[in-house]
Formats: sequence, C-alpha cells, structure tokens
Amino acid sequence: MVGLVERTAEAHPDMDAYIFFGRRTSYSRMMAKIHRIARSLKAMGVSKGDRVTIALPNCPQAVCMFYAVNMIGAVSNMVHPLSAEKEIQYYLEQSGSKVAITLDQFYGKFRNVREDVNLETLIITSIKDEVGPVVRFGYNLTEGRKHEKVPSDAPVIMWDEFLASGNGFKGEYRNERDSQESSVILYSGGTTGVSKGVCLSSYNLNALTRQIVSVNPGYAIGDRMLAVMPIFHGFGLGISIHTTLCEGGSCVLVPRFTPDSYVKLMLKYKCNYIAGVPALFEALIRMPKMMKADLSFLKGIFSGGDSLSVELKKKMDTYLNEHKAKVQIREGYGLTECVTASCLTPIHTSREGSIGVPLPDMYYKIVEPGTDRELAYGEMGEICLAGPTVMIGYNGHDEENSKTLRNHPDGMRWVHTGDLGRMDKDGFIYFTQRLKRMIITNGYNVFPSQLENVIDAHEKVSMSCVIGIPDPIKQQRIKAFITLKPGIEPTQQVKDEVMEHVRKWVAKYSLPSEIEFRDDLPKTLVGKVAYRVLEEEELAKMS
Repeated sequence: MVGLVERTAEAHPDMDAYIFFGRRTSYSRMMAKIHRIARSLKAMGVSKGDRVTIALPNCPQAVCMFYAVNMIGAVSNMVHPLSAEKEIQYYLEQSGSKVAITLDQFYGKFRNVREDVNLETLIITSIKDEVGPVVRFGYNLTEGRKHEKVPSDAPVIMWDEFLASGNGFKGEYRNERDSQESSVILYSGGTTGVSKGVCLSSYNLNALTRQIVSVNPGYAIGDRMLAVMPIFHGFGLGISIHTTLCEGGSCVLVPRFTPDSYVKLMLKYKCNYIAGVPALFEALIRMPKMMKADLSFLKGIFSGGDSLSVELKKKMDTYLNEHKAKVQIREGYGLTECVTASCLTPIHTSREGSIGVPLPDMYYKIVEPGTDRELAYGEMGEICLAGPTVMIGYNGHDEENSKTLRNHPDGMRWVHTGDLGRMDKDGFIYFTQRLKRMIITNGYNVFPSQLENVIDAHEKVSMSCVIGIPDPIKQQRIKAFITLKPGIEPTQQVKDEVMEHVRKWVAKYSLPSEIEFRDDLPKTLVGKVAYRVLEEEELAKMS
C-alpha cells in the first residue's frame, strides 16, 4: 500500500496530502514522517509479521503510523478508540499485538487491560501533537482539561519520544510483505453477528483504489475528500484515505464527527467527495447552515453502511439539485470481508430500490440460502460475491472461514454474505435484508428494512427502526421505534396517522403491533442504527 502512496508523493511532492484542524501537510512531508515512524518502529524491535494495534481517530498519527507499519512488513490492527475495555482486551488478544498506539484520553482503558494481554509497548499521542500553536492553545483550554492526565511515570512512550527513538537507527527498515499476505486487520460483525478480525492484504486495498477511481471518471489530482468515515472502518481506510492518497487527492481529516463539523468543513474546503450513512444525510438536509449552501463543487456523494430508503434518496437528490450540485447521491453496498464497497449505483443511471451494479472485476450471484445453487434473475436469495478485494479470512476463526468463504463448482472463491437480495436481468442488485434480521411472525417472513422504508416515507417521520420481539403465540411480534421530524409532537394522533399510512403499503401480518416514539435512536460506533440495542432493551423488560 505504501508503495502506491509513495508514487503519488514523487509525482506531486508539494500537493496537500491531508488537512487537519487547518494545518496542511504536503505529500513530501507526510512521506518523511512515515519513514521516520518506520525507523522508530524498527528500532523498538517491531519486525515483519508483527501486529501493531492502532486505536486512533482520523488524525495524522493514524495515517502515518498505518503506512509506516506497512512499510516495515508488520500488520496494522485497526481498533475503534471508543471501544469498551473488554472489547479492547479482545482485539489485543485476538491480534497478538506487541505494540499499540492510542490517544492520551484513552490511556486508562489500555492501562487496565495491559497486563492481561501482555502488551509490550504502549505509545501515547494527543490531538495537540499534530496541530498548529493556535489550535494547540485552544485545545489545552477546552478538550485538554476534560481528560485524565497520563502520569509522568506511566510505562508508556510519548509521541515525541517515540519519533526521536529512531533518529540513530542506521539499519534497513523497509521490509514490505508480499502483496497477497495479511497487512491489515479490521473488525466486523461478519455474517454471523460475532465480532471477528478480517485479515486483508495490500492487494485487497490497492485493487479497491483502482475500482473506485474507474467508476468516478471525474476524479482529478487535488480533489478533496471529506474523510469523516473512520480509519478503523473499511470505507474510511480504503476509500476516504487510501484511494484519495493513491490518486493525488487531499484528505480533510475529521477526528470526531458531528453534523455541525461535517457541514463546516465541507463548505470551508469545498470538498469534492463526501460519504456517510443514511442517518447523516437525513440530518444534513435539516441543518440551518445548509439552507443556502452552494454545492456546485461536489463531484461525488456516497451513502453506505445502512439501507438508503427510496424516500430519502428522492429527498437528497431533490435537495442536491436545488443547491446547484451536478451529482445525485449514489448508494453502495459491501462489507468488511471485501474491505468495503463492492457494488455502486452507476454515475449516470439508477434504478429505484437498487444498490447498483458490481464494481469492475467484482462478481455477484444470488443463491438459494445455505447452498451454492444459483437462482434465476428476479428470485430472492443470498447475495454472494467474489473478486480481488475478498479477504484472506477471519483471524483465528477457521470454522467461520469455512462457512463464509466457499469454493463453488465454477472454481471461484465466494463470500456468502448472509444478506438477502436479488438481481435483475441487467445486473442491478437489490438488497433486501440480512438473513439474521428477518422477523418471523405467525409463519410469515417480514423484512424490517422494507417496513422501515414505508414508515420513513411518512411526512412526519424522520427515522425508524423495526425489531421483532418474542411472542408466545406469533413467535415474534413487530415493534417500530420512530423519531419524528422537528416540531412534530409525539401524540396518539400521529401514531394513528403513521399506522394508517403503513396499512396502505404492507400486508396485515407485517403491521407493527406497537409504535414507540423516541427522541433519538441508538447508533453503532460507525453510525448505523443499533437495532440490537433496542432488541436487548425489550428482552430486558420481559425478564
């Protein structure tokens, strides 16, 4: 991976590689930092094949550490820094990391689990380490005061000390792995809902960069990507950062997402490419700062990570047109098992309800669930995919590998996604639902995302989440959680209006038996609606 970025740096040394809190860093300066970190890692004994945990948000340290680890042939274990202690312990144990880096504000979590996982070296950095003096002063007055200080005698290496540790190293530090070997571990719920480390190669991520650029013909040197999707997520790492840096673009790094910061940075830097989950775009079009925004600078706007309802796509496309954008929102589909997106709405055409067509060199087929028997066009079944971005496998989960990665009679190695969908005769894919999330009520199959699309289309509804609750007679009954648009009061009358609307669109067996209004819906760490949290809440009430 670092080799592709290095080529870009040689061709465009003075171009901005990334912008962080207003501070611009050129490609040549970024590469110098990457080499310096690589020497420091080598000096502390990190060797080819070793695992290095990177628990950082989108910041310069995360980007440069990632490529430095790749440069010396080690493996980057990418972890969400907001993970709970036990989750961090699990990620460290699963990867066998000997070195980890995190922000000072998360030191306590690593300190508490360090002895249990035999972590040799802990590097501590801070947001203020990579910002200008004015921003650093402001950070110390605000955010810096909120966090527990790292004790001066803590057994850690601080960022500046770490960088200086390689100054005297004179040996060879480059030891790049074969492009087909494991270079990155990302964490995914997988196809069974249990968190697993997905082992990906440099080849996987490099192939993705070529795929993404080929379906975005307007991409040009110097284009800016608003890198708000996190670096520990396949989309954030593979597209927002790696693709951008391989193609001479500039990453506007966003360490902590808020709708307000998203809008502010997008408009300030006139970012050409933006991406997010559907919930983000729903919030975006309601923000006062966006009322009169001129979005003519946009070249691409992508939705992923969750289903984009037909209604929200229509609203977004209308909004973009009214604000001078020459593009429409493009929905993608993918999973960490193939880095991220593997299917995308074409740039000049879309079909209602479709997630698009496979990216170049990616293959899709729809099979009868539990088999490798391919179904005819239009038939509903399990989505399978194959191609150059498919993972090496799950780290330490051989049984899961055999379930998810299967060799079919056609001689190809396919990922069984655990998602339901269909394909039309022109190759457009239609995602229906995760197999595990299907609700069975009175013997009927109900797909929550389809019901959510109907509910979301109501003029007073902002967002919904549908779950199944155990029922002694029906097996499961259906409950809908709804957030309303600003100014709408959660009354019984509104509840009746929503139900009347739903009755027009779905069969009687698919109707919710209960509606609960919420001010907000729980989200996962990457911004998806956390339906499992709602399921657990309902189960707790019953116990």
